[in-house]
Amino acid sequence: MIYLRTAAAALCMTATAAFASDIELPKQLSWTAYGTGSAGYNQAVAIGAALQDATGVNLRVLPGKNDVSRTEPLRQGRVQFSATGVGGSFMAQEGVFDFGEENWGPQPIRVLMANNGGAINLAVGVAGDLGIETYADLKGKRVAYIVGAPALNVNTEAYLAYGGLTWDDVERVDFGGFGASWTGLIEGQVDAAFASTNSGKAYEAEAGPRGLFWPPIDPENTDGLAAMQGIAPFFQVNKAKVGATIDGTDGYQGAGYAYPVLTAIESTEADLVYNMTKAMVELFPQYDGKAPGIGGWSMDKQNMEWVVPYHEGAIRYYTEAGVWSDAAQAHNDGLIARQAALQSAWEALKAENPEDWTSAWAEARRKALEDGGFNIVF
Repeated sequence: MIYLRTAAAALCMTATAAFASDIELPKQLSWTAYGTGSAGYNQAVAIGAALQDATGVNLRVLPGKNDVSRTEPLRQGRVQFSATGVGGSFMAQEGVFDFGEENWGPQPIRVLMANNGGAINLAVGVAGDLGIETYADLKGKRVAYIVGAPALNVNTEAYLAYGGLTWDDVERVDFGGFGASWTGLIEGQVDAAFASTNSGKAYEAEAGPRGLFWPPIDPENTDGLAAMQGIAPFFQVNKAKVGATIDGTDGYQGAGYAYPVLTAIESTEADLVYNMTKAMVELFPQYDGKAPGIGGWSMDKQNMEWVVPYHEGAIRYYTEAGVWSDAAQAHNDGLIARQAALQSAWEALKAENPEDWTSAWAEARRKALEDGGFNIVF
């Protein structure tokens, strides 16, 4: 994986309002993001304020309850970009969970940038009044499940797996959205829910009557980590410094991944993506520090060999900035080939019109990845 530390860092440090005149964006932009109060939403608002101040561009942020509601406007062209997570990026690309339904399928998702700060974790928080110390202690407890949000649910499942548990070992409580699940935790309707440690809802829970606790992930627990990554391969062990109950401490040893991820679709105009990427990079000093964890958008923290390909417009900007490599291009080409293989298998199966779509797609997807020599997940 390529993380940028040299020319990129210098570029961010020299960015000033003078660059704003070179950023060519429509006066009205729209993103989808996680629900109000989430870290992703708060960061999008802060970025929008910097855009407004520097360029006069008005960024409209549309909160979505789940991955589908964030991705549908992007697919329909009603928004230009989505500040999403692994659900709206990796899982949408893979055509799994809700994106495996007949009306969806593998999506041609493309990345502009991602928040790889490492300052936060994405974890299952538990009510502080339960005496829970480990994820294994969640056995028999009430755990939030977000309808239509496979990313959140898979992430929760991965933490359960770390503790040697499955959904069958806990009481699943369904909610219509991320925010509702955390309101449920605060009000005693559920005992555990998934979030970024710097989510506004997590801070609400910390200040609430039940309190909040993040059970730790032990880097030496190889069996637990293998079980966790078997469910969610994008997780990495990480010590968070930012978040509810964490701020001002030595940190929380947990796990995390890129979040939010700013995405477009393949057909999004390259010039638009180029200028949005340019704005994200060169206005970074203006929005840095304006929301918890927002520093992870820094150019020097970008991973150019992630699990979803970059858009050609973003690649153009990174190439001009001198931070795109031959290795990154080769990796990107491989990811695009993976998407093409999945999309081809999807179209072929649609033509067959099988009676049991779910089982047929699972088999066709596995075969397409295997035949193409691609890593099989889910």
